Amino acid sequence: MTEHTKTDGMPELDVPAVPQVLERARPRSERMAADKIECNACPVLCQISVGRTGACDRYANRDGVLVRGDPVYLLRRTLAAEDGRVVPFVGRPAAAGESEAAAGADWDGDLLHANEVFVTGVGASTTYPDYKPAPFIVRSEADGVDMVTVVTEGIFSYCSFKVKIDTDRYLGPEQANVRCKGEVVGHVTTAEYGSQMLSLGGVHHLTGGSKKEGRVTCEMMQALGNKQAVELTIDGGSQLVIQAGRAPIVNGVEEQRMRVGCGSATVGIFAKQFYGLADEVVVVDDHITGVLTEHQAGRCLDMRRSGIKMRGRKSTPGRYFQVANPGTGWGGTDIADPLSIVDGWDAELAWPGLRLLMTSTTGEHASYYVLDESLTPREQEMPAALRAIVERIGENCEPSLTTVLFLGGAGGSLRAGVTENPVRLTRSIKDALVNVTCGGAPAYVWPGGGITVMVDVMRMPDNSFGTVPTPAIVAPIEFSMRLEDFRALGGHMDYVRPLEEVLRRGAWHNEGAPSARRWLPLGAANPWPLGRAPLLG
Repeated sequence: MTEHTKTDGMPELDVPAVPQVLERARPRSERMAADKIECNACPVLCQISVGRTGACDRYANRDGVLVRGDPVYLLRRTLAAEDGRVVPFVGRPAAAGESEAAAGADWDGDLLHANEVFVTGVGASTTYPDYKPAPFIVRSEADGVDMVTVVTEGIFSYCSFKVKIDTDRYLGPEQANVRCKGEVVGHVTTAEYGSQMLSLGGVHHLTGGSKKEGRVTCEMMQALGNKQAVELTIDGGSQLVIQAGRAPIVNGVEEQRMRVGCGSATVGIFAKQFYGLADEVVVVDDHITGVLTEHQAGRCLDMRRSGIKMRGRKSTPGRYFQVANPGTGWGGTDIADPLSIVDGWDAELAWPGLRLLMTSTTGEHASYYVLDESLTPREQEMPAALRAIVERIGENCEPSLTTVLFLGGAGGSLRAGVTENPVRLTRSIKDALVNVTCGGAPAYVWPGGGITVMVDVMRMPDNSFGTVPTPAIVAPIEFSMRLEDFRALGGHMDYVRPLEEVLRRGAWHNEGAPSARRWLPLGAANPWPLGRAPLLG
């Protein structure tokens, strides 16, 4: 048994009790009782009593043996799982005519399709601090090319979540603090087209504040990464419930639509459809409110100027900034009455009977007016033809959604689990010789120094994220490359294990006992991690 923290995991309760040995109990010392075992998976160095788990709930002492509490997750391209259920790895084969997934059957040890299996970092464990090789260094074949995948769970202090919230609702001022359970866990960042953006977590909140701030931040990040709902408040702004892949809830109301565009864009898109049905159209928007007859689209249609006088700061013709304050009303402003942004009418241009449509960028708010003899707008029932265009605006708005991206710095000691010369891994990634995935999901590697990866958590397996009480986030990461490139960057060649051996008995356990694993189908949106691009040209 080596000093390496061995890493396969122990089964669920419904799987035979054959836990993967991680490390034998160390000899009794003055600092540790005889019935305890020290876990060295992270700097906390928990001393775990028999029958209990460490502070992270990921490692346990089973009769003096350190075992991993979760199974390792593996991807398989050919897994037939209509309902997406995972299938335990060890046990009886499926009955005749029965698929593995449909029967809940266990893998029967057939290795004929082993080249279609990918070992993910979910449940693979960690080797922090990384003076040791990664838990799994797996040799496999892809399209006739010998490949190596280095598999681990990284411990990330330098990490955060970038959250895109599709809504026009005002969430809070840029740079405002975002709180969870009263603790500051992030901030509002630059708004994007039709979306509000948050930056949550990060090293300063994890380690730079109070212990409570670090703990709450870590718990929030784990929940958010694992696709669970998180409640947040923004200083000077809104209350939120956000969850990856779900519509956000703003001040207790679930959002429905993302705007089709700003007010100016909406005017341009639908100008021809409005023509002949309305004499003036105002699309109310917190950022750029559009006015049809002044807009380039209206001028190209040779529309008569209406003489409307708008509040706000005029930009180019037909485009107005700052017509109102940000808010949760019309078009992301604070107004409930759209006429409040109209200062009046030019009597030399306007005329009695002028037809005015005012709508928001999502079509959720819309009113129709006709000017009377005094050029005062009077609300009337909207004609069916105009109502159909407003409904079309709504039809063109995509459903409101919360998108959560994990952003982590993998350029530190984690690289030592791959090679004795860490900079070579960094350079190989930048040279496109190494494919980086997180739980098998494609990761974008930022340009510049280090290895800063970003991945959509919806493309990762469920429950991919864990924590350690330092506090820090634990996330899966895999580095795949040609065997020859692994050797060239100084990889730990002595620890390479054939995939077949890993499938049969784990990467490090040499006593023949199978270890708990679970199959996962490859996500429909994900390429195969060992596919042709960029690795195999």
